[in-house]
Amino acid sequence: MIKNDHLKFICSEQALRVESTRTAWTSQFTQDEIIAIPLKNQDGQYVASSEELERLEGEGLVTFRYVGGNPNGSRNDIAGISNAAGNVVGLMPHPEHAIEA
Repeated sequence: MIKNDHLKFICSEQALRVESTRTAWTSQFTQDEIIAIPLKNQDGQYVASSEELERLEGEGLVTFRYVGGNPNGSRNDIAGISNAAGNVVGLMPHPEHAIEA
């Protein structure tokens, strides 16, 4: 991750689309479900080579994607990815700050 493409700190609620439900963290969602997660960062732009992006997409490792606008310039609108085993998910928005009734 590198600084947001606009070089500013942002703090807002962000819509994400669930791209994969095969991980422990995403298994309770439905495919293509839209969820809202707090986003708070200045260093949130996900970058990877074209080859790496193609691999992530091809192997179904993208778990979440920004919708309604890409807030930080992340490649392919990626907001979260998982490892091949599906037991680790990296997510830029901050679900630890999300609370529900």
